[in-house]
Amino acid sequence: MKQSVSKNGLILAAFAMATSGLIALTYFATHEQIAVQQQAKLQGILNAIIEPSSYNNAIANNCVNVVSPEFLGSDEAQRIYRAYDNEKPVGVAIETTAPDGYSGKIQLVVGLTNDPQGNPLISGVRVLDHKETPGLGDKIDLRVNDWILDFAQKVVSTDTLARFDVKKDGGQFDQFTGATISPRAVVKAVKRSALYYQEQQKAIFDAPNTCAKTLNSSTEAQ
Repeated sequence: MKQSVSKNGLILAAFAMATSGLIALTYFATHEQIAVQQQAKLQGILNAIIEPSSYNNAIANNCVNVVSPEFLGSDEAQRIYRAYDNEKPVGVAIETTAPDGYSGKIQLVVGLTNDPQGNPLISGVRVLDHKETPGLGDKIDLRVNDWILDFAQKVVSTDTLARFDVKKDGGQFDQFTGATISPRAVVKAVKRSALYYQEQQKAIFDAPNTCAKTLNSSTEAQ
């Protein structure tokens, strides 16, 4: 009996070790490829909201982590990616949170440059994650509706600030039939991100780079 239990125990132990080994091999064989895919996805999003021809640094590898619940909607650190043209600051892509979506937090990334007068100019916005109601609030997502594209080329300034809201609240942005909370939350988050950029622009570009170099990339971050 004891020999049988001991034998079964050894078999189980060997099986567990073999399974663990296979899991480890699978991880090491795929994690590099996954990292490359994630970096490519990030680069695609950044290029969608900041014109690629306007900068020449490895933007996905150049960022600063910031915490600003007041402006960026979260107590957690969020990334601001920085675009340069021959070391001259061009613009940023700010990760931000709309904490007041209908079904919870809405994660966004906001592209910003400057207009000729130095005011924040929105170059693009994308929703990264949300739980809004299908067929209603989910129209904030470009995969469902092109509403999010209306932010492009909008200037946030003293003259335009009062109009930076949904039409139901006297602003310039459409709301959805039966769903005002979701677009209202996004508009407010985008506006706050622009105001943060306006106030902190110098500090953003002066801060040390906190993004790691892309795996297998030969391009140095600015």
